[in-house]
Amino acid sequence: MKTLSTFIISFLFAGVVFAQKKQVLLTINNEPVYVSEFKRVYEKNLDQIKEEDKDIDKNLDLFINYKLKLIDAYKLKLDTSKLYKSELSSYKNQLMTPYLHDDEFKQKLLKEAYERTVNEVRASHILISFSKKGEHNDSISIKQKLQNVKDRIAKGESFEKLAKEVSDDPSAKVNAGDLGYFSAFRMVYPFEEAAYKTKVGEVSEPFKTRFGFHILKVTDKRKSKGEFETAHILIRNDKSNAKSIIDSLYNEIRKGASFEDLAKKFSDDKGSASNGGKLPKFGSGRMVLPFEKAVLNLQKEGEVSKPFQTRFGWHIVKLIKNYPVKTFEELEPELQQRIRTSNRGNLSVKKLISNLKTKYKPQFDQNLIDLVKNNKENTTLSSEKLSAPVITIKEKQIPLKSFVTYIENKKYIPFDDLWEKFQNEEILSYYKDDLENIYPEYKYTLQEYKDGLLLFDLMKLKIWDKSQNNTKELETYFETNKAKYKGEELDKVRGEVINDYQKDLEDNWIASLRKENTIKINKRTLKKIKKSYNQ
Repeated sequence: MKTLSTFIISFLFAGVVFAQKKQVLLTINNEPVYVSEFKRVYEKNLDQIKEEDKDIDKNLDLFINYKLKLIDAYKLKLDTSKLYKSELSSYKNQLMTPYLHDDEFKQKLLKEAYERTVNEVRASHILISFSKKGEHNDSISIKQKLQNVKDRIAKGESFEKLAKEVSDDPSAKVNAGDLGYFSAFRMVYPFEEAAYKTKVGEVSEPFKTRFGFHILKVTDKRKSKGEFETAHILIRNDKSNAKSIIDSLYNEIRKGASFEDLAKKFSDDKGSASNGGKLPKFGSGRMVLPFEKAVLNLQKEGEVSKPFQTRFGWHIVKLIKNYPVKTFEELEPELQQRIRTSNRGNLSVKKLISNLKTKYKPQFDQNLIDLVKNNKENTTLSSEKLSAPVITIKEKQIPLKSFVTYIENKKYIPFDDLWEKFQNEEILSYYKDDLENIYPEYKYTLQEYKDGLLLFDLMKLKIWDKSQNNTKELETYFETNKAKYKGEELDKVRGEVINDYQKDLEDNWIASLRKENTIKINKRTLKKIKKSYNQ
């Protein structure tokens, strides 16, 4: 097994053409094998192997053996098994992931996310939600309603008053639409984008999120102070003497009493009281505004605020530690992860598709598109129409039937949206199939995995299963070669015997493969290779 692993690592790139100059090193059954293939395999691990293992003839023999095994694997149709196809498909999807984004745009998103982590924005909003019928039926009427609200604000009506009056955000009745301060990733991306691109004091144009349509007013922008670790004492509002209790506790703290002891004894926040009033670390937008403001006013670690009131009651807060925003280099891995897992990760794919449309210049048959659009049931479409190409991307033609099938059971989605999604998916699909022609490293790595999978299945079939599952054959081999094991019983030397038996099986198998296949080496070319490496 160990020998095999080394062998696989050494020859994973067999079967791929690597150089523009296609010099034939040898033929197997009249099929050419190029110098560039062998050189890439040979040089791949050249710095990691011993000097005696660098012999060209020895490595060429191993290379030929590997090629013969792959021929055998395809002859046995191991590449058609469900397991092989499933594993290859899974790996292929994983391998192509980095290529399905616009790298320049991803870098822009990364820098933008850091800038919005360093700088916070405060905004109020008015939301008109989609009805149960769905966003596609509501968009025009909602946008018009919000435009009317914006016009009223422009004429002098209060944003806050209108938020309470028309917003579908339930909290607007209490906070007049004020969402406080927030930074990157705290809101869905379209909302964040609108907030950061709107100037202080201005009201945005209506924009859409998954919740409905919004307008927002930016009330402030400031530098972030990072995150805070704090402790607090809370006396709830429902106590008639809440203010006098909190004042009394504040005076005790000023005289030197332990903040933690008082929190444990008197705080109505039972979740934190047992821990001396200590709260989880938080940043902007995580606490109600009066609490956040009180924390921001504390300058030194250990400093305690004066009593202040929120809708929960009266508080005293103590600053334990301030954690400033990290540098870009420190935050970069975390930001990359958050971009991948947030809704903004899809923006990079959309940018890639936009670039691909420019590159591929797909052609659309508008007459066929209109035919489907105006014939919603598609019952009168002839087979001739259905087989006609509705999209042509380079040499690939996508028939109208594919689009008709795609939109089946999706009548609730507007036609134009379906058409946009369909063409985007087809363009992205063409690009995925084209990756091997665009990126050599992708092609080589994929070929490496294909060959590695086939070789693993082949070795399992030809060697490993026979040596480990066939006890009778192993015992026969042991008896025939017993002298080699100095009279030891099989059970005591089983591992060594299995290893030797596997080598014997492989040697016999390779010998039969060399008989079954015709190998011709171009000795003149081989001589040139040896000379080039000797120099």
